[in-house]
Amino acid sequence: MSTSKARPAPRSQPPAETGIGTRLRERRKELDFSLQDLAQRTGLTASFLSLVERDRNQPSLDSLRRIADALQVPPFYFTHANGINPVVRRTERVRLTFPKNGVTSELLIPNLRGRLEVIITRARPSAGNTALPPNHDTEECILVLEGQLRVKLTSGEYLLEAGDSITFHGPNLQEIAAGGRREAVFLSASTPPVF
Repeated sequence: MSTSKARPAPRSQPPAETGIGTRLRERRKELDFSLQDLAQRTGLTASFLSLVERDRNQPSLDSLRRIADALQVPPFYFTHANGINPVVRRTERVRLTFPKNGVTSELLIPNLRGRLEVIITRARPSAGNTALPPNHDTEECILVLEGQLRVKLTSGEYLLEAGDSITFHGPNLQEIAAGGRREAVFLSASTPPVF
């Protein structure tokens, strides 16, 4: 008989009122992790994680992804969740905002339970590299809606203008950054989901 402790699955729909910190704390406790356990699994400090849990600090996209990986959930898990309605109203999108680096991503599908992820992202030129190379093979497409976007793949670097699109396999992605002086707005689709 095995004595290893089974890990509970994440709740499918966390309450809509709670923020990133509350959801992080709830999921950490579901897995029976201390802040030190989570710090070891993410490479982040326990004090930083404590600040995030108390909504006193916003994690970077990279930090949020490390936290999500350690807690076995997608990063969008930490935001409010839509129900099973196939329509996603503009005012009801699941949103991740990182004011410090000027990036906002919104989920354009009701949830990430399927094989497709569609996101609209706004990135300021000061945001730098916003790429999240996946841990698995994906097929991705990006369509630039406004501004300029610099996309660096293992095969080369591309400057895209509004209306331009690019397709690639996720592991080939090295960098995505707003080009020029304006905010870049772009739509990205991925299968399977990156987040």
